[in-house]
Amino acid sequence: MPRLRGSVPLTAGVLALAAIAATPAGARPAPPDHSRPATPAHHVVAYYQTQYDNGGYVSPLPLRGAATDVDVAAFHLNAGSTITLNDDPPSAAKYNRMWQDLAALQQSGLKVEAMLGGAARGSYADLHDSFATYYPQLRDTLRAHHFNGVDLDIEETFSLADTEHLIKQLHADFGSGFIVNLAPVASDLSGSSEFSGGFDYSRLDRDMGSRISWYNAQFYCGWGDLSSTGDYEAVVANGFAPSRVVAGAVTNSANCDGYVDPATLDSTLTALTGEYPGFGGVAGWEYFNAVPVGGSGPASWYAAASGAMN
Repeated sequence: MPRLRGSVPLTAGVLALAAIAATPAGARPAPPDHSRPATPAHHVVAYYQTQYDNGGYVSPLPLRGAATDVDVAAFHLNAGSTITLNDDPPSAAKYNRMWQDLAALQQSGLKVEAMLGGAARGSYADLHDSFATYYPQLRDTLRAHHFNGVDLDIEETFSLADTEHLIKQLHADFGSGFIVNLAPVASDLSGSSEFSGGFDYSRLDRDMGSRISWYNAQFYCGWGDLSSTGDYEAVVANGFAPSRVVAGAVTNSANCDGYVDPATLDSTLTALTGEYPGFGGVAGWEYFNAVPVGGSGPASWYAAASGAMN
């Protein structure tokens, strides 16, 4: 079964990202300024879930200059406990190095978001059942680790009212410039499914569009296709502004069905940028095993995608 976004990697030697721990003195940046949202010409989002591959640390530092955003996956809320990043609490000391690297990327201008949810379900059910109990786990983690934003990847039932409540509370706590993304499957945005929560995303966008920074839409796993521009155009035809729809792709055929080879993806991204000058950009699931493109490591996949849009 292909690895889905937010699931824990299954390969023996590939450890799930566990936690962002406290930064040693002097390494942590100043708290982000949430009064001014980031508005690059095209977003290049690198999903970063796997921190160790075959026992070796996978640093996000090579993404400097290749990506605009690093999306740390996947946070989960837990009954009677605290938030975890995959299997471990954010306080796990062995992840200090990752936190230092993320801090360095923030200092260089990249934005770092925390992905909540994904294929491992339960977090949104908890928020629905007792928002006052579970939301503070998320809020306090975002504050403690100076995230620039949050990516809400809803892959379980969560009503429109629940979603709007969560978005409003995030902005109440962090300000209007805090990045709040959602990551629905692409067919939810084109109006042909209601997988990501079970509600109409067109209605959500009408109600809350000014509070949603952009959508990291999943054009893979059978929910969309980036081998051509057609599925993206269907999303725009359903009323979504192309500046706020980032095209999500898998970076390796091992990650999920719907992998598009770099040359074909380059052609699609170039065409979309030409058709929509304000095209939102691309997101790659995931960083650690992204197929290199004219380079020596996974960051080159993101650099190539960026180049196709410029």
